[in-house]
Amino acid sequence: MTELWTGTGVSQTGNQPNSKINDLTRCPHCSVAAPNLEPVWSDSFKHVGTLGWAAFRCGTCKYVVVARIMYTPQKFIIKAMWPEAKVAHDDIPEPARTFLQQAYETLHAPDAAAVMAGSAVDAMLKAHDLTEGSLYSRIDTALKQNILTKAMSDWAHEVRLGSNRPRHADKESPHVSTDEAKQSVEFAEALASFLFVLTARIQRGIEAAEKAG
Repeated sequence: MTELWTGTGVSQTGNQPNSKINDLTRCPHCSVAAPNLEPVWSDSFKHVGTLGWAAFRCGTCKYVVVARIMYTPQKFIIKAMWPEAKVAHDDIPEPARTFLQQAYETLHAPDAAAVMAGSAVDAMLKAHDLTEGSLYSRIDTALKQNILTKAMSDWAHEVRLGSNRPRHADKESPHVSTDEAKQSVEFAEALASFLFVLTARIQRGIEAAEKAG
């Protein structure tokens, strides 16, 4: 992983960050590329190697991230940051994992995020051998086969409709809002966790218990 850092400057109380976070590829909140996260507050530092805290605000979405930083003579090294940028779990099969990752990374462009979330849901159902017919019919089939609950199938249809609007340039409502895109991505993430991540975790637990026994 690339080491994140910020410049150092001297204030009346000590050394503090004086520049944006460098080498951060995307904002953890809005996912805009090469974000401009400027310091808005920090502890003051006088001794090399000291750990402390700082807050940085994204110039695009205006949301704040909190960072655990370490003072060195040349720069402040970012040791940890909250929230962290989202990464699709390794237990999610391809191409669903890539679609979900792209959904995370395009939240600053709601239409694109909604389309990627819809594609992720589509790919997840195909991973469960639901390959025949339209996405509409496959969601209903997943409900009948108890792969999805009723609430999940209803939400899946909402994601499907949301992704269809920009994909097919709906005449009346071609765009999705930021909140709609976030909800679509959250559902795709929840579905991936339900169908793959939790299942894989349980299986690993069973295998570990069998080996231990």
